[in-house]
Amino acid sequence: MVVESPARDSREPNIFDYAVEQFNIAADVIGLDEDMRRILSTCKRELTVNFPVEMDDGSVQVFTGHRVQHNVGAGPSKGGIRYHPDVTVEEVKALAMWMTWKCGVVGLPYGGGKGGVRVNPKMLSQNELQNLTRRYTSEISILIGPHSDIPAPDVNTNPQVMAWIMDTYGMHQGGIVEPAVVTGKPILLGGSAGRFEATGRGCVYAIAEAAKKYGMDFHNLRVAVQGFGNAGATAARIMHEEGCRVVAVSDSRGGTYNPNGLDIHAVDEHKRLSDTVASFSGGEPVSNADLLELDCDVLVPAALEGQIVRDNADRIKAKLVAEAANGPTTPEADRILHDNGVIILPDIYANAGGVTVSYFEWVQGLQSFIWTENEVNERLHKVMADSFEAVHTVAQQYQVHMRTAAMVRSIQRVAEFAKVRGIYP
Repeated sequence: MVVESPARDSREPNIFDYAVEQFNIAADVIGLDEDMRRILSTCKRELTVNFPVEMDDGSVQVFTGHRVQHNVGAGPSKGGIRYHPDVTVEEVKALAMWMTWKCGVVGLPYGGGKGGVRVNPKMLSQNELQNLTRRYTSEISILIGPHSDIPAPDVNTNPQVMAWIMDTYGMHQGGIVEPAVVTGKPILLGGSAGRFEATGRGCVYAIAEAAKKYGMDFHNLRVAVQGFGNAGATAARIMHEEGCRVVAVSDSRGGTYNPNGLDIHAVDEHKRLSDTVASFSGGEPVSNADLLELDCDVLVPAALEGQIVRDNADRIKAKLVAEAANGPTTPEADRILHDNGVIILPDIYANAGGVTVSYFEWVQGLQSFIWTENEVNERLHKVMADSFEAVHTVAQQYQVHMRTAAMVRSIQRVAEFAKVRGIYP
């Protein structure tokens, strides 16, 4: 049985080029010199591994995985690991670069990293998934470590996968227990309270800050959420509980729409039982593409990258786009949305709640000290609120939209690390 899909067609747009284009736009604003541009537009390390995994039927499949470190000027590289049929090294490079800017924009002592394996995990048994995870971890163990490169969950990975990575790393180190080598792991093994909800919760905090700044009534917002995974489902649930009208949600199999608002708790239960929101009886079917164009106040792209593009950007009706996903909007679409007066809370800010609480978890792991969930959420709220004000101030200073402002804030910080540290001969 073949469980791996081919790489994307090389003729498709290169997502890393999009990331570099976003960087150059911000670099132009601050007049970043050419030497620093060359340093910051290049990934420090790119590791590609091809590794065998024994399947339950006794056959052997070979999988391709990557781990990329974009920058380590501020500290160890930090970034998730995704399991997806369309993973490519260019995607992982882009995500690693965005992680650098994400950590910079909220002031964390991390650089950016990312990892991925090209696989459809839904085609694997639990035993096969564990075998793949442990072998992949072994292959990338030359990079990862609590003070060098710290993985976390991403698309199709979860606390159990992080537990296998932590255990495998520990076995390679002579059987030690090292909680700080990964974040997003089970609380039993040193995970942080509030980590599972952090990306979605942080996105809601970002939306609330924007609503205050732009005169929107947060508790009466009409919201559409593309992607009902961890981040999207959490954001939808919290906003529903805050009184917002969540009019549409979707997952990989389709979506459900009700202009009067969905009962998100009922949607959540339906998803748990049927593995999709598409057939929810409390709404009408809607495609992922059509959901983006619905009449709403806030659009939350929480799926994969490249969803809002030149061809559909003009049809986006939301007043505010809060990017819970990484890279959901292309640079061409950015310009169209900005020209149409749409406010964008960029991914490197809006979904930074996950890496922020990952940082809290890492600190707790290094100190063997546990914070309560209330402490974690309060600290997260402060980080997101302070970062919004900082980014908005930069936007006003340079008269640019919020994505460029967030990039400017982060690039200035990362460039300063590079200048102060200097270049090792």
